[in-house]
Amino acid sequence: MGKLDSGYDYHRYKRLLADAVDESKRLELIELLIREKARDKLEAQRTSDRVAMTAQTVARVLGTSRQRDGL
Repeated sequence: MGKLDSGYDYHRYKRLLADAVDESKRLELIELLIREKARDKLEAQRTSDRVAMTAQTVARVLGTSRQRDGL
């Protein structure tokens, strides 16, 4: 099924799931997900997104407080 991606490829997995209409294709999909460590990649991506959102929120709050304090 090709080269392993560095991130979680939601659209690709969704397409593969839609194509998995019989038992053998579902088993192939499960094996692929295991080989590509899809769950670990998804969790890493979610963690990264949470960290980025937190950093953005902190920057916004600090920026607002600095403007309010006249710094």
